Amino acid sequence: MAKRGGFPGGMPGNMNNLMKQAQKMQRQMEEAQKELEEKEISATAGGGAVEVTVSGKREITKIKLSEEVVDPEDIEMLEDLIMAAVNEALRQLDEFSSQSMSKITGGMGGLGGLPF
Repeated sequence: MAKRGGFPGGMPGNMNNLMKQAQKMQRQMEEAQKELEEKEISATAGGGAVEVTVSGKREITKIKLSEEVVDPEDIEMLEDLIMAAVNEALRQLDEFSSQSMSKITGGMGGLGGLPF
């Protein structure tokens, strides 16, 4: 009598279900990645004097400056505001990405709660 659940005749039930779940998770992650790449996030600094927009591909797509922040006597302040807005936009993008992946993996981290 053959052992139940052996590999020669096919995958055991639990392994088959695990593979289906992994394939489903992979499709969901691909969809989430596509959604992320199409996302745009904007952040401001200096009370809105500088606005930066980044794409889900982590590329800056837009920088908007208020006229009053463009002071030739204080270039350093403008540089700091641009840097702050870029960093905030990237932080928000990372947070959005983490939340998207957490929905797929059930908050269990990189392997999505797989039993190993």
